[in-house]
Amino acid sequence: MACFRLISWVMTGLIALTFLPPRLQADESLGKKIRNFFATPTPTPAHRHHRKATPTPSPSAKKKAKSKHKASPTPSPSPSPSPSPSPEKTASPSPRPETKVASLSPNEIEKFEENPEPVRKLLADALELTKRDLDYTYGSADPANGGMDCSGFIYYVLRENGAKDVPRSASEQYVWVRKAGNFRAVLSHNIDSFELDELKPGDLLFWIGTYDVEHDPPVTHTMIYLGKAKVTGKPIMVGASDGRTYEGKQQFGVSVFDFKTARAKAADTSERQPRFVGYAKIPGLGEKER
Repeated sequence: MACFRLISWVMTGLIALTFLPPRLQADESLGKKIRNFFATPTPTPAHRHHRKATPTPSPSAKKKAKSKHKASPTPSPSPSPSPSPSPEKTASPSPRPETKVASLSPNEIEKFEENPEPVRKLLADALELTKRDLDYTYGSADPANGGMDCSGFIYYVLRENGAKDVPRSASEQYVWVRKAGNFRAVLSHNIDSFELDELKPGDLLFWIGTYDVEHDPPVTHTMIYLGKAKVTGKPIMVGASDGRTYEGKQQFGVSVFDFKTARAKAADTSERQPRFVGYAKIPGLGEKER
């Protein structure tokens, strides 16, 4: 009985739906479709990749990121370097005096042609060296070194002109001429003294006290006498020095110099006093060395 009633209600409902107006049927059909759409789950595509959502950076992170790309501040201009001082104002150690030498030719010397041929050659060779702009070079006896010292000059010129057994140092050269009996001592400070009557061109000249030495005898400087200059009539000599004068001007190197016997004034407060002590003929001058 209960089943019969249920079937009756269902049939009655179906009949009622059948006779509904078309608009209501369409509405019902649309509603059913909507219900069915939301009731059916939407399938997930098979190859869809899930991207993780990028977390929003914290304020501090934003600050760091911002500071990372912050433009570098414009560097402050460095102070301009002070201009270099001009050469004349630059402090530097005192340089060696500029090499200045005096030179003469044989025809500028009085009575040059009256000298014996070996003396003329000796003096001509010595004067030729003054034209090479050679320095005073301590320890050198060879012009190829760019300079020579006083005894090195004597050693070189005498050997080039055939003198035998020429010693190297000024002290030894003094002993050499003393043993040969050619030395003439000079005590006077007067250039016109009778002690210089035998002085001839080509003779060796000797000094003591030009620098401090410990050897004996204490002869420290030597040169060659040239004679008198035609222009001035004053006695002159040739050799190597680091400060003697020619016509009152200092010369440095292989040069022509004034010949003076007067005691030189001390250039400093030391007790050293250069003094001319004598002259001598050159032993063996003009003889060819065997």
